Amino acid sequence: MTIRIYNTLNKKKEIFEPVKQGRVSMYVCGPTVYDSCHIGHARSILTFDVIAKYLKAKGFKVTYVRNFTDIDDKIINRANQTGITCKALAEKYINEFYEDMDALNIEMPTIEPRATEHIPQIIKLIEILIDKDMAYQIDGDIFFAIESFKDYGKLSGRKLEDMKAGARVTVDERKNNPFDFALWKSAKPGEPAWDSPWGKGRPGWHIECSAMSAEYLGETFDIHGGGKDLVFPHHENEIAQSEGAFGKPFARFWIHNGFVNINQEKMSKSLGNFLTIKDILKSCYPETVKLFLLSSHYRSPIDFTDKAMDEVSIGLDKIYALLKRIEEKKELSEINIVEPGNYYKHFCEAMDDDFNTALGIGVLFDAVRNINRLLDESKEGLSKEVIKDIISCKSDILKIGGILGILYKSPEVYFEEKKSRGLGKKSIDPAVIEDMIKEREKARKAKDWGKADNIRDQLEVMNIIIEDRPEGTGWKIKK
Repeated sequence: MTIRIYNTLNKKKEIFEPVKQGRVSMYVCGPTVYDSCHIGHARSILTFDVIAKYLKAKGFKVTYVRNFTDIDDKIINRANQTGITCKALAEKYINEFYEDMDALNIEMPTIEPRATEHIPQIIKLIEILIDKDMAYQIDGDIFFAIESFKDYGKLSGRKLEDMKAGARVTVDERKNNPFDFALWKSAKPGEPAWDSPWGKGRPGWHIECSAMSAEYLGETFDIHGGGKDLVFPHHENEIAQSEGAFGKPFARFWIHNGFVNINQEKMSKSLGNFLTIKDILKSCYPETVKLFLLSSHYRSPIDFTDKAMDEVSIGLDKIYALLKRIEEKKELSEINIVEPGNYYKHFCEAMDDDFNTALGIGVLFDAVRNINRLLDESKEGLSKEVIKDIISCKSDILKIGGILGILYKSPEVYFEEKKSRGLGKKSIDPAVIEDMIKEREKARKAKDWGKADNIRDQLEVMNIIIEDRPEGTGWKIKK
């Protein structure tokens, strides 16, 4: 099945065909390193980590570029507040970023360029825009002439005339148009500055990404990604700069992930619900965080709550408990199957439809339920056919986990780490629940209704709801 991606540029799903057959070039806007990364950053980074992994699994050679913005107004302001240099501040938060990524087991991109290491490329791109009369100089500042790019607004859907009528911007009377944006900012006392044909100064935010993407991926590349908040003005301005300078399509596919809300409210420092990655990992296991962030489609908003995290934690426990159950059966632990089975194929069908990890995770849990059923029904011993089915399902579970970036620990290590970090209280041992359900089934077969009802009541106290189905008894957390 071909991959179909929702392209923000054209507002519809389109068949993905890379510029070069068998190769994928992808640029994703990384963090501006002036503060700790939050759960919203984690979602964006994880989204594109999974997309890169999946494209590789499909056989593509992927060049994945994710940048650091290490010079910006926010960095300068924070450095002034803390009394350290901009370089020292950026280095501090880049190191912290790597600690977060290691904790979440996020793969490194192919290339991680920093804006301050690409000043010559930025200057060259600005010179091209000036030569084409798409940029102009005022007092050492260089501005992009927004009206020189006739397609401005094609990504966000904003029209320039409407923006003029209703926009609220800080007016710089020097500019030809209030929405012309800075490509180069002249040096101010105490700020970092580099030599340029227009005097000492530093680059604007938008031009950095245009220069770095062109340097490593060329003037036209396959995928540009980032958070939904970057559609305007950042990505809109990137398109104007890059297509204005090179006269070619910039990125062919634009992918934007949705926001993370906290208890149904927008995350913000003013509301006191600003959650950094390092703070979340004090109370949540890293794989739980990843499974939660992937449990909704990447374009949809997702609501971070303690209850949601508890539910995801129990779900992850179920998967690891099954893997442990398989390990304990010698006839299963000694066999490996590398060919993908039906569950992996169904997972790929979900991912081929705009990287639908939510549906893919549903397939993962279907595989878990199937193995548990096969094991429960094989009390007299496992036949060769059942062994084959179980191992095939297990193989698919691990393949899916590899793409989602979970299930990379042994069950023993996973449960011990949760316990040692004091996270056991955040979840319920699924093995205990399963044993209680089996005891209830035995009681019902023996027509011991009192015992069966007692077990149901115990589960109710534990906030577990059991559901009797034709294929067996299932359970879930009470909402």
